[in-house]
Amino acid sequence: MQNIITVGEEYVPVEQIAFIEPFEPQLMRSSNPTNRGRAASSYSTEANEFRFIPDDNVATNRMVSFRVRSFKPTQDFNPAKPYQTQLDWRDGEGITRRKLLLTKPEMVIAIVLRGETEPGAERKARRPRRPQSRAPRKRAAAPTVNA
Repeated sequence: MQNIITVGEEYVPVEQIAFIEPFEPQLMRSSNPTNRGRAASSYSTEANEFRFIPDDNVATNRMVSFRVRSFKPTQDFNPAKPYQTQLDWRDGEGITRRKLLLTKPEMVIAIVLRGETEPGAERKARRPRRPQSRAPRKRAAAPTVNA
């Protein structure tokens, strides 16, 4: 089934997965599984139309409503990586979850919220469609007058 994945012996419906990132064994040892998708690196993201963010090697679920915020390190929280974006969403219990990303917020919006496959590429405006010509109507012949 494409709308259910297995993580170990657990079956997880796709709508419960916010994002998928590469499998990292140290995440599995953690007792705080904030996102079941972390263990699903072998899962095909194309099958359920997840949106892939290349710079972060993360795929987001198009069915989840995300918020995008800029991220700036603080004195209390200064990660080693140069994160630029904070991706927020609510899980099934209404708890706000967050994921820091290296990708710029504008690019995250283009990919995650708008579903653009080539963000940053100039959008080509569609030319207005010309009305299709109809077959000419047959006009009734003008009456002839015999003199």
